[in-house]
Amino acid sequence: MTKKLLLILAALLIVGSPLCAQSPTTGTLAANYHWVAISACFGMAIASGLCGLAQGKAIASAVEGMARNPGAAKAIQLAMLIGLAFVESLALYTLLIVFVFAK
Repeated sequence: MTKKLLLILAALLIVGSPLCAQSPTTGTLAANYHWVAISACFGMAIASGLCGLAQGKAIASAVEGMARNPGAAKAIQLAMLIGLAFVESLALYTLLIVFVFAK
């Protein structure tokens, strides 16, 4: 099952890559600007949603770990805060890319 799915994905990537390499034939980038803004909004929505899911999972796991071993609560809390900072950076980098490319 997974081999078949990987082969289908590889075939789609091979077939789709020449389409991405073509230059636009009509209009300029300004004519297609609305698609850039829409794509940026979808990218930010996906990044924010995944960031929220990851943070929720991290906090739930940390609280569970602290409940099982209260003596290690400080170490777990420190590791959780560092991990949350890395997860939050995903949304911040995406926001930066949105501001740069969707002027």
